[in-house]
Amino acid sequence: MPFDFDTIVPRRGIGSAKWELYPEDVLPMWVADMDFRSPEPVIRALHERVEQGTFGYAVPPAQLAEVICARLARLYDWTVTPEEIVYLPSLVAAINVLCRAIGEPGDHVLTLTPAYPPFLSAPANHGRVCDTLELSCTRHDRILSYQLDLDAFAGALHERTRLFLLSNPHNPVGLAYDAATLRAMAEACLRNGTLICSDEIHCDLLLGETRHIPLATLGPEIAAQTITLLSPSKSFNLPGLGCGIAVVPSAELRARLARASAGIVPYVNAMGFAAALAAFSQGDPWLAALRAYLTANRDYYVQYLVERMPQLRTTAPEATYLGWIDCRETAIDGSPYRFFLEQAKVALSDGAAFGAGGAGFVRLNFGCPRALLTEGLERMRAALARTGSASDR
Repeated sequence: MPFDFDTIVPRRGIGSAKWELYPEDVLPMWVADMDFRSPEPVIRALHERVEQGTFGYAVPPAQLAEVICARLARLYDWTVTPEEIVYLPSLVAAINVLCRAIGEPGDHVLTLTPAYPPFLSAPANHGRVCDTLELSCTRHDRILSYQLDLDAFAGALHERTRLFLLSNPHNPVGLAYDAATLRAMAEACLRNGTLICSDEIHCDLLLGETRHIPLATLGPEIAAQTITLLSPSKSFNLPGLGCGIAVVPSAELRARLARASAGIVPYVNAMGFAAALAAFSQGDPWLAALRAYLTANRDYYVQYLVERMPQLRTTAPEATYLGWIDCRETAIDGSPYRFFLEQAKVALSDGAAFGAGGAGFVRLNFGCPRALLTEGLERMRAALARTGSASDR
């Protein structure tokens, strides 16, 4: 079945945060929100739920947990039972609940930078201290690749490190961690008595031949100390519907999460449950086509930067639809985020918000029709050319 990812879907005037935060002459390529219609089975399921006509408090459909468990078994040979699944309205809420539930005020939370900004802000929201370890960056001509120094990671854990926040695949650098690195991180955390939160929200957005390895599949001891966060939101372009999933093998940890959530975190709504069930049970053909389209967009974007904006360096992400761009060798004076916003009328994510290793970078969302991607890149190239920082080819 053919799927259309080339048609530009008008998104202004409907309350889209991505498209309405900035003026109309700005092309938004910032927040992790794709510019594609969601899968038709999801749209049908939402229509059917609306036609039913009542919108009271919702409980999870019993079949949703069964579908999730079957999907994890099929994709990763990962045995998860329905009672291990906890639903939350978003993964940002989940990260905050974990920081609240694990340890005591003054305890420490470790994460790897550059990091998705809520990883950096959530610990302090709950009286915890955020420790960071910067990933190592290697340059191969114009392409950046990132690795973790495992000795430095083990050294960053200490007696008050209660929680490790992991992004796998990593946002913003697009790194899909291999089994050896994941196992080494997990074993260091086990030795230190540190709980692991593995945010795997981008795990379906695999580019090329990339394979995803859920951390919790590396052994029962690791699984017992890991809470895995999943969601249909990025995979099927449903971020506004609010349905997050935590896989929590430990009954004691599930109870702690429930206590930390009580009276603060709202329940998932009926539309979020309906969309999640349709996406996970009927959306895989659309997802396969999406991956192919995003892989082609990734390759196009990387080639464009290498050939036409030679003073920029970029990742060639293994997963996600996010490019991480090093602007430090350009003639840009000051923030590259402000430069591209004001001079190119392209809204990117400001790398400085991603912590250590982010200053001088921007993050670009290439989860959009090719025509929009081309327009954004052309605007950026033209703005750089005016500073003498880009090729005119």
